[in-house]
Amino acid sequence: MNRRGAGHTVRQKDGVAKVQLKAQLGENLSALDRMFGSSADYYAKKIRLYGCPGAILIFDGMASLETLWTLLLDTVSRESPPAFGAPVCHTGAEVYQALMDRSDLPAQNAVINDLDTVVMFLTAGMAVLLLDGCEKAIAFSVQSMNFRPVGEPSGEGNLRGSREGFTDLLRVNLSLLRRLIRTDVLIMEAAQADTQMRTEYAICYCKGRADPKMVEKIRKTLKEARPEFLLDSSYFVPWLLPSRTRLFSPVSYTERPAVAAAKLCEGKIVILVNGSPSALVVPALFAENFECLDDYATTAAFSSFLRILKYVSFFLTVFLPGGFVCLAVYLPELIPPQLLYKIMAAERATPLPLFAEMIMVILILEIIREAGLRMPQSLGHSVSLVAALIIGDAAIAAGLMSTPVILVGSITSIAVFITPSLYESATLLRLIVVAAAGLAGPVGLVAAFLFFVFSLSGVSVMGVPYLADRPFPQRPISEDGMIRKNYRTLSREPFNIWHKRRE
Repeated sequence: MNRRGAGHTVRQKDGVAKVQLKAQLGENLSALDRMFGSSADYYAKKIRLYGCPGAILIFDGMASLETLWTLLLDTVSRESPPAFGAPVCHTGAEVYQALMDRSDLPAQNAVINDLDTVVMFLTAGMAVLLLDGCEKAIAFSVQSMNFRPVGEPSGEGNLRGSREGFTDLLRVNLSLLRRLIRTDVLIMEAAQADTQMRTEYAICYCKGRADPKMVEKIRKTLKEARPEFLLDSSYFVPWLLPSRTRLFSPVSYTERPAVAAAKLCEGKIVILVNGSPSALVVPALFAENFECLDDYATTAAFSSFLRILKYVSFFLTVFLPGGFVCLAVYLPELIPPQLLYKIMAAERATPLPLFAEMIMVILILEIIREAGLRMPQSLGHSVSLVAALIIGDAAIAAGLMSTPVILVGSITSIAVFITPSLYESATLLRLIVVAAAGLAGPVGLVAAFLFFVFSLSGVSVMGVPYLADRPFPQRPISEDGMIRKNYRTLSREPFNIWHKRRE
């Protein structure tokens, strides 16, 4: 649509051209009709309000007609509002001032004087009132959008604590956070991304805890980001962490409002995107991948045991396959004789070398996992189980793979799910370690380990190191690290993420 040809004036604000509303109702309706007239959900109803011609605009399915007419039916049936005198026709400017300043209607306080703002409120599920003779519009909150109800997220299980999870609607997610942090320190800034879909997002932080400079930096970064589409909060990561290839990303995600609220109180910044239940938390620490809500609801001793178990599981899933290949091929003398004989007997019946078998098992297990994840939920678990049993049994019976290799691959595939947030990094690292151990033996295994350690220690965001300032910190076990102290002791000195920032 040529907006200049429609007779609308164009003004410049913040370097962006915007089309102003005209005083003539017909011109405004014609411009909107050219934009949305062919859409089945666009609804425009002409009315007379206190003798002044006007029009109500909504998108069907996003705004509630019942709520809208409950608000306006009594008003539109009157000839003159109480603020006016005799029942005469009034201009659009007069009706606008009466509705905004001298009526009880719950109208939005925002000034709406251009088409872009009108579209923003319409697509947010609100009703917009246009008046003839007035260059401003009025928006009413009559949203009635269907959304997935608040339920427990499937990817973050816990035994104690809140069962609520974020939904797909941004406003509902913001209300869930507000219910948990009921003070004035919680700030939630909403904005529209510069994308084709004009997706809405929100930056949440606690005033006095989050670093104001970092908040401003994130606000500016997201404002200048130009993703083609914005369907999830993770789409912002390339702009927050630009132009660098890394195995570990110093951000985290959560679908639990309770977890997001706890991160906010630690001074972190949470980014929510409309249409996605996944909240982006920045900055994040490597140790937080091994923590959960249940850690603080159980005794310090038991939660410390679980954290150690998670660390062991993570290192098993990364280094066990490569270590097994290195020992069996290059250092068989380190394996107990009885176990070595069984491994040799199993490998003698297979045509492939041990290194190739391990790579094949890892890839097959990843294929089975991906197939089970993408299939309908009612079939996914059954297909994964049947595929694993049939393929494993058939491969052993046919002599293509040995039992020890399948056992090691299965252990590593199960162990990775103990730390699901590190699944992507652990899977790639496992393949790298197996390749290095199979090609270079002990030297390759040590090189892969050093690559893993230094890649962790070199990652940071906003000056906060993901692991530590040095590869080998002086205090690897802190008050709330691999093991933790009693929660009463931890509460004496509240944690703030910015205390870890490099000076």
